[in-house]
Amino acid sequence: MFQSKKNLATLLLLFPLLAFAQFSIKGKVSNKNSKESIAGAIIQINNTYIAAQSKSDGTYEVINLKKDTYVIRTSMIGFITKNDTIKIKENKDVNYTIELEESTVLMDEIIVVATRIDERSAFANSSINKSQIEEQNLGQDLPILLNQLPSVVTTSDAGAGIGYTGIRMRGIDATRINVTINGVPVNDAESQGTYWVDLPDIASSIDNIQVQRGVGTSTNGAGAFGGSLNIQTTKLNPKGYGEYNTSYGSFNTWKNTVNAGSGLINEKFTFDARLSKISSDGFIDRASSDLKSYYLAATYYGKKSIIKFITFSGLEETYQSWNGIPESRLKGDVNAMNDYIIRNGLSPSDALNLLNSNSRTYNQFTYQNQVDHYKQDYYQLHFSREINRNWDANIAFHFTKGKGYYEEYQSSQAYSNYGLANLIIGTDTISTTDLVRRKWLDNNFYGTTFSLTYRSNKKLIATVGGAWNKYDGLHYGEIIWSQYASNSTLHKNYYNDTASKIDFNMFAKVVYSVTKKFSFYGDLQYRLVNYSFLGYDDSLKNVQQTVSLGFINPKIGLHYELNNYASIYLSYSVGNKEPSRNDFTQSTPASRPKAEKLNDLELGYRHHVKKAEWAVNLYYMEYRNQLVLTGEVNNVGAYNRANVDNSYRAGIEAEVGIKILKNLTWKANLTLSKNKILNFEEFVDNYDSTAQRVNFYSETDIAFSPNVIAGSTITYEFIKNLKLSFVSKYVSKQYLDNTTNNSRKLDAFFTNDIRINYTLKTKHIREIAFTLAINNIFSEQYESNGYTFGYISGGIHTVENFYYPQAGMNFMGGLSLKF
Repeated sequence: MFQSKKNLATLLLLFPLLAFAQFSIKGKVSNKNSKESIAGAIIQINNTYIAAQSKSDGTYEVINLKKDTYVIRTSMIGFITKNDTIKIKENKDVNYTIELEESTVLMDEIIVVATRIDERSAFANSSINKSQIEEQNLGQDLPILLNQLPSVVTTSDAGAGIGYTGIRMRGIDATRINVTINGVPVNDAESQGTYWVDLPDIASSIDNIQVQRGVGTSTNGAGAFGGSLNIQTTKLNPKGYGEYNTSYGSFNTWKNTVNAGSGLINEKFTFDARLSKISSDGFIDRASSDLKSYYLAATYYGKKSIIKFITFSGLEETYQSWNGIPESRLKGDVNAMNDYIIRNGLSPSDALNLLNSNSRTYNQFTYQNQVDHYKQDYYQLHFSREINRNWDANIAFHFTKGKGYYEEYQSSQAYSNYGLANLIIGTDTISTTDLVRRKWLDNNFYGTTFSLTYRSNKKLIATVGGAWNKYDGLHYGEIIWSQYASNSTLHKNYYNDTASKIDFNMFAKVVYSVTKKFSFYGDLQYRLVNYSFLGYDDSLKNVQQTVSLGFINPKIGLHYELNNYASIYLSYSVGNKEPSRNDFTQSTPASRPKAEKLNDLELGYRHHVKKAEWAVNLYYMEYRNQLVLTGEVNNVGAYNRANVDNSYRAGIEAEVGIKILKNLTWKANLTLSKNKILNFEEFVDNYDSTAQRVNFYSETDIAFSPNVIAGSTITYEFIKNLKLSFVSKYVSKQYLDNTTNNSRKLDAFFTNDIRINYTLKTKHIREIAFTLAINNIFSEQYESNGYTFGYISGGIHTVENFYYPQAGMNFMGGLSLKF
């Protein structure tokens, strides 16, 4: 029965249907007052996949239409979005001039335009709007809400999408995915990752997200290899509003959110606010989350300028489930668990915890306050100005304050490791103690981003922009309890480590329409990184050091409209990326790894008709000095990442959206890829010898890079405003390391979810929305992440694999009230 259900889901995933039509609507987009033509306006036929962009002379054409009545939506920065109803009632094309009226206030899109791409840019991208987010936002972190995008794989430490979550694009981890909010960098300056647990319920304050895959266009912040997430928060809502959202589901998961906005006051001012609380026990034992956040925005809208102040904050306390589950526990192999207990010297209580826990929910941590506690406050001040019809300017100032710790119980710790003296009682010397410690991070991140954009009404869009950002971080540790106190004092730091980083970049972008159909894209970025940190010198002394790196990142693209419903593009991009904190601090200048470089070649085709749209993107990503784990111990005894000479990713991404029936739609994507390291050396600790064993491999798969990723969403609208969605995701096997060893892998998984959305309007409540999500309906047992390490002892090569199981069938139900 279960297999038949999976077969049915597979058939639905692969079901295709296309439809075509015969007539067109064409004409010109112009300024209502000046009568000048408008280039670059987006014309969208509502409830279809048909869209067009006005050309350099303002002309547009949308084709493949039947005799019917259509609502066309036309939008352009600086103009009021317009909806026109046009009826094709005879067997001939319709000529229609669209006149846009200049907006009395400058629109929010101007804030993010420098980091966005448009239809003429030659990069693979996806866009998600506010309504798409609202349909599935029941409290899970943002990566989980992006799970159905092409080439995306997500994971959750707690197994249910709340707490510590991660995202990979094209097999590339989060430290290589650039994230901005309103054009301001979000990635951590040192680790370069994005910790979504510090941004709880940010989805409730997002208006739209543009996701670029690959190197993409130049933006601010961390270098992009896997892709970029460009997030824009709340935009102008002219009318006042109030909203309350509540959700409840499996694992005692709660989400409560209040949103409110003033609307446009005196045609000039708006205020928006959100308050959220999310809590969950988690799927994994004790993997609880207690998350609080707020969002506030105050905006002045003038006809030619915007001043916008935004502050948002997240406070999280998450019980640690970072270490995963040993393979022996996952398989329920008692003999292997006992061997694991002996090998790792587990205490009697820890051994009982391992042996008596559920195989899929085991958590090694049992100390009651084994938590991660962190608060991050964000402040942004944006000023945007339309200088004249051709020139726009933006500048933003930002400040992020982060402070918190993770607390952990440690047994049998040597006093010497904490700068403490041994304890002498009579004739006995005690050199170790059980203790509880906190490791703190106290940091400030601040700076400015800026851009200047020129728009010719005919052919050219040019942007010059950049950013200067400064990071100051303090890492320190303290002992808050000790079984034997020695000479320690309360709150005395046993280590202090300061770091600072300056990240400066400048970029220039040009989109030029050579002809009505042919466009050229050029983009050049210079990025300078200056990092000061406490690390080892070549004499193995721990001293403050500074590294300066400069990168030049050129990008070029060509876009050609084959006709009014099909286009092709070609792009070549170069990305460079510095090593992360541990690569610097746990090495010497002699053993320090080099910066990574990526050459990214992309070729794509897009096609849309009334009831269908599809796109195909081919990519070839060639690395130089890609940083990967090899197991090698460097000259300071650290297992750092190392450069590999030659590696690549090659793949094809396909997307399709079909309106099968008036009330039945299907969206799907498929990525097929090959991800290889040409020559790889694995280093294995050999406790029987003083040297590590080296194993040589050729043409190995890059870790965590599945060859197949597929997603599908089938939506059926039973009656007006009642929708049922069947959501499927397939991810092929992934290897835990770079040896392509089948004993160290994540098995393929295929999950299926059901989502029901129902909305209604009443006299006193503007909208009531009900959402029910039943996730993993067939209770697929799968692991979405893991890690591995091995060693040789007594002539035996032992490999320790750890996995992060995800929840079986679970549900979330939500109620939304909009006033």
